[in-house]
Amino acid sequence: MSACVPTRAADSTRPRRIHQPHSPPPTPPRRFRIAGADLSASIAVFLIALPLSLGIALATGAPLQSGLVAAAVGGIVAARLGGSPLQVSGPAAGLTVVTAELIHRYGWRATCAITVLAGVAQLGLGCLRVARTALAVSPAIVHGMLAGIGVTIAVAQLHIVLGGTPQSSVLDNLRALPAQLVHVHPAAVSMSVLTLTLLFAWPRIPGRVGHVLRTVPAALVAVAGATLTASLTGLVLPKVDLPSWSSHALAGLPEGPVLGIAAAVLTVTLVCSVQSLLGAVAVDKLVTRRPAQQTRVGRSDLNRELLGQGAANVISGALGGLPVAGVAVRSSANVQAGAVSRNSTMLHGVFVVVAALLMVPILELIPLASLAALVMAVGIQMVSLHHIRTVTRHREVLVYVVTTLGVVCLGVLEGVVLGVSVAVAVALHRLARTRITHEEREGVHYVRVRGQLTFLAVPRLSRALHLVPQGTFVDLELDGSFMDHAAYESLQDWQNAHVARGGTVELTGRSGTRIAEPAGPSHCRCRPWTPWRNHHCEPSAGPQPASADDRSDGAGPADGAEGPDGAAGASGRNGRSGQSGHQLARGISAFQRNTAPLVRGELARLAREGQRPSQLFLTCADSRLVTSMITSSGPGDLFVVRNVGNLVPKPGEESGDDSVAAAIEYAVDVLHVRSITVCGHSGCGAMQALLNAEPGGAQTPLKRWLRHGVPSLERMAAKDRPWARLAGRAPADAVEQLCLTNVVQQLEHLRAHESVARALREGALELHGMYFHVGEAQAYLLVERDDGELFDHVGATEDLRHPA
Repeated sequence: MSACVPTRAADSTRPRRIHQPHSPPPTPPRRFRIAGADLSASIAVFLIALPLSLGIALATGAPLQSGLVAAAVGGIVAARLGGSPLQVSGPAAGLTVVTAELIHRYGWRATCAITVLAGVAQLGLGCLRVARTALAVSPAIVHGMLAGIGVTIAVAQLHIVLGGTPQSSVLDNLRALPAQLVHVHPAAVSMSVLTLTLLFAWPRIPGRVGHVLRTVPAALVAVAGATLTASLTGLVLPKVDLPSWSSHALAGLPEGPVLGIAAAVLTVTLVCSVQSLLGAVAVDKLVTRRPAQQTRVGRSDLNRELLGQGAANVISGALGGLPVAGVAVRSSANVQAGAVSRNSTMLHGVFVVVAALLMVPILELIPLASLAALVMAVGIQMVSLHHIRTVTRHREVLVYVVTTLGVVCLGVLEGVVLGVSVAVAVALHRLARTRITHEEREGVHYVRVRGQLTFLAVPRLSRALHLVPQGTFVDLELDGSFMDHAAYESLQDWQNAHVARGGTVELTGRSGTRIAEPAGPSHCRCRPWTPWRNHHCEPSAGPQPASADDRSDGAGPADGAEGPDGAAGASGRNGRSGQSGHQLARGISAFQRNTAPLVRGELARLAREGQRPSQLFLTCADSRLVTSMITSSGPGDLFVVRNVGNLVPKPGEESGDDSVAAAIEYAVDVLHVRSITVCGHSGCGAMQALLNAEPGGAQTPLKRWLRHGVPSLERMAAKDRPWARLAGRAPADAVEQLCLTNVVQQLEHLRAHESVARALREGALELHGMYFHVGEAQAYLLVERDDGELFDHVGATEDLRHPA
């Protein structure tokens, strides 16, 4: 049954709205709300953008209004349509050289048309969803491009700072600089010096007063201070001249060779796109580092960002504005000011429009020398020492230098092409350059491979390996991060042949770490470059180590491993449940996004077949001990038991705590593990507590548990037992000595368990002792004394197997 809503006679012709008796009221329309954080952030960004937009327009030689048009369009259009909510777009210093060259060659109206065409190209690239491809450009090329542009900007603006006029190229500016120094304009120099002084001194004002003053952007203070000083002192010098908007020039058809126009469009598209996409990635990093984030800001959609930048360039060029791109300075200021949505960026664009229409008399008081000094400082800062150190550390200085010099001497597009060419040449050189040496010392043949092992190095590798006599021990060190299929097959065939003739081969990594054992017919042939996921080792007769020992792909963290955000043990580090919960959620999200697709098939197999681990790994609950990492293992490889102090209570002394004994019995009798490892570690808090324990006092759960470590104390104090040694040296202190002795004692307790003793008698089980030095990231294997008694010595080795 329904009820009709009564209407007036005048409305009788309208359809009657019928509501169910219990239907909810209609949803009210959403109101547009602006968060207070967005409002304050937009003001801060506007105060930075206004002087910089005018300065960049001045540096390009374009009409000054074009900088304001680009700032407004970038702020409103790119922010509304783009995929990076907090990135601020506008006229960028990285486009200064490109735009200046286009204006000089084709004129201003044609440059606007080129900007429109570049925007159309960006829209096409965004529709093709190729935004991620731009991130494949080497950072050395991007940093070199920005450094070259910075040098070009700084040299050109130096002439305006000195009261002159810049030339069309860097070389011309350098040649004209001596004459410019002779004819210095004192008023322009004084305003430039004042601007630079305020720009660099303002952020460094100390104390509480400085903290308050620093909320005002330094760029605004510098330009405002120079403007106020020039007005009060009556200095005569060139100032901003904003013609009437009625005479503002719009885009016109470009005239010139087609190839030249196409190259110009390609250059603007490339620089705008790469700078904007890299800026969006950088903004994402800044957002994730922001403390106490109240509102979740989504990650950037790079293809959408490319579409937004393309639309902004189309509109900016059509309206007579400069090319638009994401700007790092304004974007970082937006994030640091606490912006929570794209509303802050859009509001900053609205403020620029208001200023362009209502603040023209104030803007025309700004000295050009002050704007030039501001832009010159930006150009100098684009040559980043941090970037230089980074490319030096990654051995890409040549790419950086060639790109920088190419941009300075030839142009942006030419410099980038040179940089890409050198980067490709360097990559091919590294891939092809492989040094292979062979030497014999004390009957052991050492073959060293330095560099990447590809098919190009196979002939030299074969020659070196065939110099090794049959039946000898070979230490083959692979110092590289890549091996292709041809090299792998060649190495595998030689290794099989050498072992079949009675020889021994040990493959080691860069620091001598053993990464593979001789591949006998009954052993697993896994290698470090074999992913553990979807890989099944064939069972063999007799005890053998865990099949994952030689598998180091690490596609997914196993027991105790930390996620990419350090979720494991996070609450213990920061002590705040809110942050630890956030880190846990991030870790789970990263697992579902990155790792789960890689391990889903393997875990599905394990779910069907059940667990069949090859070894029981008993270790301490210490958060720094990541079992999967130090054993290079994956799901299904280890049956792990962790407790405080890696203790194994002797049978009959558990006093109600049978968890360790139950795990041992289950692992040996049900899972039929082939080995048990007891692993201690340096800096163990349980051992420290044992040493510092005082008799008497309340029996807390921790004290009751640590009583199982008292035999280790007694063993260490015994006069008839030699102290263990660590890689030939004595333990650093009593705690380290107790940590080593405790592993030995717990192995003795392990032998006393009935299931373990039976498996040892039948030859179906091996016991291993292991010690992990946390500070050195070094694993040591306990080896047996000459008298055949218990493990009582620690030998330096990275091999996790018991020596044959």
